[in-house]
Amino acid sequence: MRIGLFATCLGDTLFPEAVKSTAVLLARLGHDVVFPPGQTCCGQMHVNTGYQREPLPLVRNFAEQFGDASIEAVVMPSGSCAGSVRHQHEIVAERYGDAALRSGVATVRAKTYELSELLVDVLGVEDVGAYFPHRVTYHPTCHSLRMLRVGDKPLKLLRAVDSIDLVELPEADSCCGFGGTFAVKNAETSTAMLQDKMRNIAGTGAGVCTAGDSSCLMHIGGGLSRIGSGTRTLHLAQILSATRTSPYVPTEAVR
Repeated sequence: MRIGLFATCLGDTLFPEAVKSTAVLLARLGHDVVFPPGQTCCGQMHVNTGYQREPLPLVRNFAEQFGDASIEAVVMPSGSCAGSVRHQHEIVAERYGDAALRSGVATVRAKTYELSELLVDVLGVEDVGAYFPHRVTYHPTCHSLRMLRVGDKPLKLLRAVDSIDLVELPEADSCCGFGGTFAVKNAETSTAMLQDKMRNIAGTGAGVCTAGDSSCLMHIGGGLSRIGSGTRTLHLAQILSATRTSPYVPTEAVR
């Protein structure tokens, strides 16, 4: 399958390893991964903040970059960005776009997936040949859980990883408190939610907390780092891309 890879803003600027790992994983599974060079922000942060007309050029660009018929699927290591493309782009196009944009958005929307969706639902694979000999707990991010409804697809993939010690996260479906600008506008509430999430992560004894969104991992990872917990955050793609011959090599010891 020829798959278009969308890096996302956070992936491009702060977490490139999650994007690289997505490409490595899909290529290892025998797929042709292409990276449209003109891609930009998907416009999610604009819509979420109430500016629905402003991301119109971004929505149009996304449809143009990934609308090529030779691209059979579009993947991104982000449930929130996938949710934006699948739901918000249609809203923007319907309200402020023309017929051509609405058609383009519909075409791309139908072939856009978050990573675990692509692997399990489209490619029909749960065991991707990964190897990760560490204790891991999984945080299901809000957009992947509630907007995309990926369910236990990420857990199916993690359970099939060789040598992993996967432990259940208490109150897993509770928000970590990030929510983009929510963490800035409602800092005290966000911090309280984060403290609950960190307490539950600590209770698992895991050395790694993983998720499908770098934004949530940034929020959780920052909190864990500040309290010196010793638990690191790692994107799901980085775990799935690790193998016995090309294992994940942390900069510090991982339990």
